[in-house]
Amino acid sequence: MNNFIYKTDSMVEWLTNWLQQHLHNPLLVEIVKMLVGAGVLAGFVSVLAMVLIYIERKVAAHMQQRLGPMRVGPHGIFQTVADSIKLLTKECITPQDVDRFVFNLAPLVCFVAAFVSLSFIPFAPRIQAVNFNVGILFILGISSLGVFGILAAGWASNNKWSLLGAMRAGAQIISYELSAVLALLAILIFAGTLDFKEIVESQRNGWWIWRAHGIGIVAFLIYTIASTAECNRTPFDIVEGESELTAGFHTEYSAIKFAMFFLAEFINVFLVCAISATVFFGGWMPFHIGDMTALNGIFDLVPPFVWFFGKVFALVFVVMWFRWTFPRLRVDQLMRFEWKYLMPLALINLGVGAVLAAYGGFFFNKF
Repeated sequence: MNNFIYKTDSMVEWLTNWLQQHLHNPLLVEIVKMLVGAGVLAGFVSVLAMVLIYIERKVAAHMQQRLGPMRVGPHGIFQTVADSIKLLTKECITPQDVDRFVFNLAPLVCFVAAFVSLSFIPFAPRIQAVNFNVGILFILGISSLGVFGILAAGWASNNKWSLLGAMRAGAQIISYELSAVLALLAILIFAGTLDFKEIVESQRNGWWIWRAHGIGIVAFLIYTIASTAECNRTPFDIVEGESELTAGFHTEYSAIKFAMFFLAEFINVFLVCAISATVFFGGWMPFHIGDMTALNGIFDLVPPFVWFFGKVFALVFVVMWFRWTFPRLRVDQLMRFEWKYLMPLALINLGVGAVLAAYGGFFFNKF
């Protein structure tokens, strides 16, 4: 693969050089860089959540043959901004007899877990808040903490519907996380690394979705289903089943606390799609076809971050498509599907992938 025309690392180098000239302290330079990265990421997360909410409303509307938000701004593009201002200015109502400390901490735990996890995703060459040699392992561990926030919210709310929703969430997320991790491991065997940056680099000659001899396609399907369940999205939204549990674990939350749960949910949707795009579809790597130099050169003209966000939002659309296509599963159906079908399939896929990688079934030189 030829070098990309767009060198996104020049911005990072310029910022580093500017800080070194003015601060003259390597430790202080690194601290300021981390603060700048955190600030940029926080702004990005806020805008991202509003964009995803707007997209979901429009996708839902068009699938139901209606228009969706149309009043606030052209085609309703500022509707989510108005809703955000409303949630920020509303009074926070705390019910009686709740565990106030845990009740107030729970939405923060959910949001922080999603926010920190997003900082490990490489959006483009050297556009990554945190680069860690076991980044994917760390991100799986940190993102798993979100379930503690859900359990804490349900328990602290002193509401039977909230508690039932939280217990459902604990069983569902922990169960489906196993299949999601096994699906990722099947590809990590071929990539030979846990570093997101190196996983992307390992796909210079082709994306793992098709380079892994069928293992990649099966792993992608398993991960897509399991990650949708982890995000509590339809048809796996029994955690917030309105017809049974009012609003589930966040029934008693309002204003900014409810907004943090809402924000965490959409960040998690983006996060699982970003992991899928990075592991299975090459992240910010462009699409190349064999030795077709001219066509590949055209693909190289597209900036890496455009490739990344294009892949991610395509996967986000698929997740939103699920919501308006499939009916909600019952609790017994959901758990039976995981333990009787998805988990065995993930284990078989992982085993076959390990055999292919260990005994020469995977030939790097052919691609």
